[in-house]
Amino acid sequence: MAAAAGDGTVKPLQSAMKLANGAIELDTGNRPREAYTEYLRSIHYISQVLLEEVETTKEAGETVPPDTSKMLKLAQQCLERAQSTAAKLGKTRLKPTMPAAAAIPQPAGRHRRVYSDEGGKLSPFLPPEIFQKLQGAESQSCKKELTPLEEASLQNQKLKAAYEARMARLDPSQAMQKTSLTLSLQRQMMENLVIAKAREETLQRKMEERRLRLQEAANRRFCSQVALTPEEREQRALYAAILEYEQDHDWPKHWKAKLKRNPGDLSLVTSLVSHLLSLPDHPIAQLLRRLQCSVYSALYPAVSTAAAPAPGCCPPTPNPGSRRLRPSQSLHCMLSPPEPSAAPRPQDSPPTPPLQPGPVGSPSPLGDTASGLPDKDSSFEDLEQFLGTSERQGRGRGVQPEPQLQQLKTAVEEIHNAVDRLLSLTLLAFEGLNTAASKDRCLACIEEPFFSPLWPLLLALYRSVHRAREAALSRSMELYRNAPPTAIGIPTKLLPQNPEAKGATGYPYCAAAQELGLLVLESCPQKKLECIVRTLRIICVCAEDYCPTPEATPQAGPPPIAAAAIGADDLLPILSFVVLRSGLPQLVSECAALEEFIHEGYLIGEEGYCLTSLQSALSYVELLPQGGLAK
Repeated sequence: MAAAAGDGTVKPLQSAMKLANGAIELDTGNRPREAYTEYLRSIHYISQVLLEEVETTKEAGETVPPDTSKMLKLAQQCLERAQSTAAKLGKTRLKPTMPAAAAIPQPAGRHRRVYSDEGGKLSPFLPPEIFQKLQGAESQSCKKELTPLEEASLQNQKLKAAYEARMARLDPSQAMQKTSLTLSLQRQMMENLVIAKAREETLQRKMEERRLRLQEAANRRFCSQVALTPEEREQRALYAAILEYEQDHDWPKHWKAKLKRNPGDLSLVTSLVSHLLSLPDHPIAQLLRRLQCSVYSALYPAVSTAAAPAPGCCPPTPNPGSRRLRPSQSLHCMLSPPEPSAAPRPQDSPPTPPLQPGPVGSPSPLGDTASGLPDKDSSFEDLEQFLGTSERQGRGRGVQPEPQLQQLKTAVEEIHNAVDRLLSLTLLAFEGLNTAASKDRCLACIEEPFFSPLWPLLLALYRSVHRAREAALSRSMELYRNAPPTAIGIPTKLLPQNPEAKGATGYPYCAAAQELGLLVLESCPQKKLECIVRTLRIICVCAEDYCPTPEATPQAGPPPIAAAAIGADDLLPILSFVVLRSGLPQLVSECAALEEFIHEGYLIGEEGYCLTSLQSALSYVELLPQGGLAK
């Protein structure tokens, strides 16, 4: 029976040795945290086996098995190595000392984080220095290849850990062996450093030769015999950095081959630019972050000054029923003019009976309101005269402060220059993109990551400039929030007939107002423009549903705006009604920013027509008469 018990300890001893060997391999592979865990797991396993053996021998009245001493010795070695590994982990944890401001990048939940500037005023935007740290955190976290000296330092750390473990196991009487181990450690560490230094010098010499060779190639590309401007010199340096990057990575060559095989495939352009900007160590991605930090630093002082509340003013309390935006986009509404809290949103307003347009001669439910509104035919028949009146009255409302206008012009010019630099450098790195269609797609792919962190700040500056127009739009939205569609000028034929029989809920063109409300959730000009186009298409679909034409043929998707059954005279009052129901006065600033940053090619097509129609509707809603409802 004792022999059986002795045979039973052979397998646990082998298992314990296997666990310890795995921990040692992790330790030598520079994975101290995993090694520390495996050392502790080995000690735990050995203690469990020994406890079971003690219980077994106690019941049988037998002595301790002979392999117990081996297990205890293995546990002691694992404990010593675990101690040295824990000390190493403690040292590495103490190394990175970050300032208190760098601990801010943790994203907030659904509340808005507020920061204080040097004057003690509260600002809902990150200071430029913290924004720059956030932008550079991704590039710093990318894996970096170790230099020969760094590799030698790691090897010496492992040698020192092994030396400390062996010295801890020696008795005090073994002084000669301790001296021998110390001399051997010093010799090995010195040899590692000498060899690594020689390797690093050779590597630096080769890298310098390659850099000079690539710099000559960049000089030939940029005609170095001609005097270059500072911008061209910077572009030449970036192009040399791109050539150096392509020497160390193979993926640019594969993408260039794909573009050469499929020159007209725009999906390849989208995938290439997205992959390019997702690599934090690529020179173009690094330039993108630098330009973003530069634009942010230029916008922040202007927006912080405009957003500072007057002394003694309390911050506005949010409307409990207002639409909840994403945390990154809730800053868009920071500079909105004071809106009455009683103005309900389309989706959270109490259910009201469907609006029934009565006969032409019937009195309007608003009484003086309908009579105070301009006639539909005279309002929308001559669009040019209407827009001219809007511009004259807009100028009469007061001139914007010169500093804010100048800051806005400077920021817009800097943004255009930054996007142009990114586009030209991308086309320089990938010559297969230098076609009209590929260039437009490339520009659209660059704008989305560029504008995403900057749009809240940029829109805040636009809203401070257009504060008077937004205030007028907000007053009209408050006064006409319950106005029937016919009071805005929508003909009865373009309203739902018998809505109760059809089971209609809400108000006419509710889907279009909801779609327009999604515009503030986007942070890319192209996606915002697509949201406006979808809004007008939904209006056309609803109008055709309310007033189907006999010759209309069913289509697979929404009809283009130009091919819709309604014309501009009917579209404009419907869009004005949708704007009123959206409850978003910041649409004025959104459209002004879109008009500035949308590509010229879109402004002459369907997208430009939709944007112009929305701007016309906004101008009309601003100029709605206030006297009738005031009574």
